Amino acid sequence: QVQLGESGGGLVQAGGSLRLSCAASGRTFSNYAVGWFRQAPGKEREFVAAVNWNGGRTSYADPVKGRFTVSKDNAENTVYLEMNSLKPEDTAIYYCAVTRGTWARVEYWGQGTQVTGSS
Repeated sequence: QVQLGESGGGLVQAGGSLRLSCAASGRTFSNYAVGWFRQAPGKEREFVAAVNWNGGRTSYADPVKGRFTVSKDNAENTVYLEMNSLKPEDTAIYYCAVTRGTWARVEYWGQGTQVTGSS
C-alpha cells in the first residue's frame, strides 16, 4: 500500500509560480512511475506530467510543456511539480498518482490539491 499526499497548492496570479509536492508513505515509491493529473470544474481528469521510476525520463502534456517541470527524489520519497508562467486555464485540482505499468492502470491516487490561477 502506498499513501500519497499532495501539498503546495494555492491562489496565484497569472504569470506566477507554484511548486507542488507529492509525498509517499507506507511503501517506498522508488519502483513506481509518478504522474501528475488535473481536473478542472466540469472537465475530465487529464494527464499533466510524469516521471519514471528513477527520475531519468519525464513526459509532459502539450499545454504545460516549457512551463512545468516534474522531478523525483527517491531518497525523500517525494515528487515535485514546478509550475511557472501559470495561466487561469491551469486552475484545477492537481492529483499525483503512481503506477508500475501504464497510466491506464494507476495503482494509487493522492487526495488532490487546489491550484487557482487568477487573471
